[in-house]
Amino acid sequence: MFAKHVDVLSSYLTHSRSPVLFTSIFNKPSAMTSLIVLILVLYAASQTIPAVSSTTAYPSAPGTETTDCSVSGTDELIPVRREVYDGGRIIDISHRYTPDMPSFDSSDGIGQFLWLPKSMKNGSLANQSEIKLPAHTGTHVDAPGHFFDHYFDAGFDVDTLDLGVLNGPALLVDVPRDKNITAEVMKSLNIPKGVRRVLFRTLNTDRQLMFKKESDTSYVGFMKDGARWLVENTDIKLVGIDYLSAAAYDDLASAHFVFLEGREIILVEALKLDDIPAGIYSVHCLPLRLLGAEGSPIRCILIK
Repeated sequence: MFAKHVDVLSSYLTHSRSPVLFTSIFNKPSAMTSLIVLILVLYAASQTIPAVSSTTAYPSAPGTETTDCSVSGTDELIPVRREVYDGGRIIDISHRYTPDMPSFDSSDGIGQFLWLPKSMKNGSLANQSEIKLPAHTGTHVDAPGHFFDHYFDAGFDVDTLDLGVLNGPALLVDVPRDKNITAEVMKSLNIPKGVRRVLFRTLNTDRQLMFKKESDTSYVGFMKDGARWLVENTDIKLVGIDYLSAAAYDDLASAHFVFLEGREIILVEALKLDDIPAGIYSVHCLPLRLLGAEGSPIRCILIK
């Protein structure tokens, strides 16, 4: 923008009726200083403060703009929280972390997980938060060491998970709502060979279990025979599901053993699959690189 103003002004001077004046201005240091000041004044005058802070990274949603907002008027700065981006092309299927989101086998939710020990209001140079929460909280991923102690000791943590499995074409399917995922249910889904990533939407989504503070042991998950059928009869390597555990409560350990024993299948749990048509998408899931951790929060999106 600054260069544009220089070009405009130079063009004006060059094409004026006094070319000698133009030459003399640039040959006199004091005149040159005055010219630079004039350019800066013109540039500053052309700048306006937008009504709402809106950038590529933080776009404003239609209808949220305000007409009077300055840098100091922070009360009028309203952040927009979204579930879809880029005109609906990108869908966030991760749950937002809140103190009231459920924690497995707890009635109290996850509670406070965020602290602000360094605050600008208390004189710190910048705000700096600290986080403390279980690794298997909210939308998260399981590593083999979650249920196999020898894998844990050997270092099969979330940092060793294959990002090629966690990213790529995926099938979102609806599971029959009246039962856990058994071998019979898996057969009925008729998932074609060659499909490597499947997101299973169950009654958990209909019941909005991830939006309830108290953990619910009646959630839908895989029974041992359903997990075994998947391992032995499909090419699925990424199993996604819509509650805190891919394994049904009654087969909690045994189904996890089947899934994780071969170290080929990755479990992504507590996905947010509300109001998304079943079908084929591109899924992208990225866990934190937590050395030594058997689980990690994960951000997952679908791209149409």
